[in-house]
Amino acid sequence: MAFQKRLSSKDDVIVEIIPPVSEEELNERHSNYYALPPKKFAFKYRSHLHRPVTIQWEGKSYEIQFNQCINPFCKWFALPQKKYEAKGKPSHYQLDTPSNGDWSVKQIQCQAVPAATEKGISFNCKALALSNWSIADEISRLVRINTPQDNRPQYIFHKDDCSFQLEDPFNQPNSFYKQGFSSTGSQQYQCKSCKKKTSLTPKREESITYNQKRHDVLHLFVKLLLNKTPISRACEILGIGRGTYYEKLKFVYRRCIEFLERHETNKLSKMEFKEIWLSTDQMLYYLSNERKKGMGSKNFDDLDELNFQTRIVISSDVNSRYVFRSDIAYDWDINFSDIEEDTKLYNSDHLNDFMKRYARIIKFKNFPQPPTQNDTQTKAEYDYLLRKIKQRKNYKGGLHVSPTYTAIAHFWLIKQLLNASEWRFVTDQDKSLMSAIYRVFGKEIRLSDARHFLCQTDKTKSRTQSTKEYQQALEDLQNWGIEKGYDQQGATQLAILQLEELFRTHRFHEVKNASEGSYNIYADNPIEHPLASPDRGYRWIDCTTDLSSLEPMDIAKLAVNVSDQSTDAFMQLIRRRLSPLERPIHSAKADKKNYMYSNSNPEYAQMAVTILRTYYNFCFPLKTKNGKKTPAQRLGITDKQFDLKDIIYLR
Repeated sequence: MAFQKRLSSKDDVIVEIIPPVSEEELNERHSNYYALPPKKFAFKYRSHLHRPVTIQWEGKSYEIQFNQCINPFCKWFALPQKKYEAKGKPSHYQLDTPSNGDWSVKQIQCQAVPAATEKGISFNCKALALSNWSIADEISRLVRINTPQDNRPQYIFHKDDCSFQLEDPFNQPNSFYKQGFSSTGSQQYQCKSCKKKTSLTPKREESITYNQKRHDVLHLFVKLLLNKTPISRACEILGIGRGTYYEKLKFVYRRCIEFLERHETNKLSKMEFKEIWLSTDQMLYYLSNERKKGMGSKNFDDLDELNFQTRIVISSDVNSRYVFRSDIAYDWDINFSDIEEDTKLYNSDHLNDFMKRYARIIKFKNFPQPPTQNDTQTKAEYDYLLRKIKQRKNYKGGLHVSPTYTAIAHFWLIKQLLNASEWRFVTDQDKSLMSAIYRVFGKEIRLSDARHFLCQTDKTKSRTQSTKEYQQALEDLQNWGIEKGYDQQGATQLAILQLEELFRTHRFHEVKNASEGSYNIYADNPIEHPLASPDRGYRWIDCTTDLSSLEPMDIAKLAVNVSDQSTDAFMQLIRRRLSPLERPIHSAKADKKNYMYSNSNPEYAQMAVTILRTYYNFCFPLKTKNGKKTPAQRLGITDKQFDLKDIIYLR
């Protein structure tokens, strides 16, 4: 039986996280909390740094542990902590405090390679220590918001005084009469004893209109949503209220994740890719920070920030332009009571950030607690932090998540989604994205099964200047081909040949010599791509992983594919088609911008982006050499172009 679906709630446990704190340690923490100063208390439980957190999802167990070196050229890159039985007890990593002096923030530092047991060079690398527990929580959040649940109804087939209370029409059909069908097309039953009539909830394929007001406007609603119609104007056109508008948004979003479960997740699980090119970028938009009802009076003077920078992590296939994920770094289900309960239970206020469950929350990793006798925090500092939380409570719910945590969960889920032998990543010089790739795909990078490329452009150029650069680059490439005798080759093949010639002398890495031997380091030596972009002109590419084992022609074939146009095109589509996520308009004052139309609820922004992503992947045809095809067709997971009605009605 295909049940009607519902959106997952905070109470649904789809990914089970096993807490990394034992009952014995918990009791010990409670006794030490008042006896030790915060720094000594945190030092006592520092072993959590490299302790994996176990999660269970879809019948499988996974260990989450990403505190490791993130320099691909270092000896200890992506290796777990290890202590050697040698003089001085050397190890891979040591815990260190950043220069800003905040004792709660820690970083791991690579130690020298013990010459007696190992060969290689360590570069004294430093990487921020993250909370594995918090990463697991972020993975759980992203899975939950993209997983629909069966809506299993609870039926009451009998009156209170009926003698057949335990019987139902599924197991004892002879105790009931069939009474035809309800207005929604579902079967009705009547108890033969108490005569109570009960209508079943219609199956998913029986009724699209069940529990839906104004279902006749669904198709037009989606068209208006995807064509940048503001919410107020859409309500006027459709003749509905705002409440109905948001219910329609939730319904269409639910249909989209059901559609993706059937046509994306199931199809991709059966496919194998020899090589996958992923372009990832972060889109920045401003969240309008609105007060809750009753908190906007003229006497209300506790003001928080009016606009928050909010990020969306987007990954797409470079070749087909298929968008695999788009995740907003914001948790709209979290509240301060959860953080307060966790702080009291695990004494999180006296722990380093890498031990905290809510380390992913940017400003509120724990709830302030009254200073203990040995505390280094003053009563004034405690009151200030408490006042900040009280002030934030007056605004709309939810809290921002660190983009690094969202990016790690984002890449981890893509890794589970795709069966690829070799991975190629393209990003700009975004440290959070680079760190996430190195942590999640560290093993693949060590085995040379994954490469990371940088692609950077000057986004301040005008369209006219970009077009001129594109034409000039093409002309220069053709002239080079004629000079070298390659005048019959196409532009891409010419670019490969030119790059092959360049890489005979050019290196993305630098060779250093030391007493231990020679070793490679990242050179920060980008090159100009021979094929410019029509909308952004010249672009510069670089590689942050070691390519020294490849021949110049192999590197050229990799470098020619480096492009971020697939992700950039989808971000432009978001700006042009979703009204709440468009760029801020200019105010009457030339030096200021107006954010009056900015999104104020990230949950609805996530829904709108997912709806657009589904439409773009399966319904939006792109020009190809073989005619117009959707990204899903180009990727090979379908052979047809879908329509909006196919998504709404799950055809």
